Amino acid sequence: MNHIPIHILQERTNKGLQIRYMSSSDVKEDDSALHTHRDDHYIFFVLEEGLGAMVIDFEEVHLAGSTLYYVLPGQVHSLVHQHSAKGWFVAVDPALIPQDCRNVFESQLLLQQPYSLNAVELEQCRILLRLFVEKYNEEVYHPFHTTIVHALLHSFIGIAAGFYSTTSGSSVKVSRLAQLTSQFKQLLNQHLKSNKSPAAYAALLNVSDAYLSEVLKKQTGFPASYWIQQEIMMEAKRLLSYTELSIKEISNQLGYTDHSYFSRFFRKAAGVSASAFRQQYRK
Repeated sequence: MNHIPIHILQERTNKGLQIRYMSSSDVKEDDSALHTHRDDHYIFFVLEEGLGAMVIDFEEVHLAGSTLYYVLPGQVHSLVHQHSAKGWFVAVDPALIPQDCRNVFESQLLLQQPYSLNAVELEQCRILLRLFVEKYNEEVYHPFHTTIVHALLHSFIGIAAGFYSTTSGSSVKVSRLAQLTSQFKQLLNQHLKSNKSPAAYAALLNVSDAYLSEVLKKQTGFPASYWIQQEIMMEAKRLLSYTELSIKEISNQLGYTDHSYFSRFFRKAAGVSASAFRQQYRK
């Protein structure tokens, strides 16, 4: 395999979103969710009851009943196991998510964690998502069907962003520092192959190199150079673990013309060679 499979939302629907209520039997039938892949869209889960676990970018995340969770576009993930799980699955094109909500979801450079819903919050989600599913699945379309569905989607996304903003210590009106952090992360995902210096991202953001690193240190504890290295290493580890690409091919995919330099960079950052990492992970 020379690439990590990407699930394309447009290949499944022309609506830009999917929503369904899922039980354990549905998960077993959806074999694609069990295998390691990326998505080009957001995925939200509201787990009503039961247990589940996912591996997301090498970290195992455990979900229990009364939990909200989301997976970002591009994150490599797979379902490890589930037990009597029931709840809602929502897949959304990033273009349908308001920017202020995306700022909340994407401002964290560390892996997002599950949000535990209290009884009131879970009931609010139930009421909204039941109506959302009902309207989404209507066979006889109302003249304002799309408007209604998108309004319900935005209500759910707004509620989810509000929950997560309380855990991150921010508000839905994201601060300038948090907004800059989110913009940096988005640019990092888009330009990692061609731009690997803090100065390049600072220029794209119209701020100084020093200011960008100062902001990121305040928000995350680490400067821009650290997060650039982390993103390079994460993508390298993904390709080493889930594809059969040679180290030279991986080096090229990451924008390194000198694969020897890439090998030295990987060894210094990971503490082991790229080939050793691949062998260790596949044991």
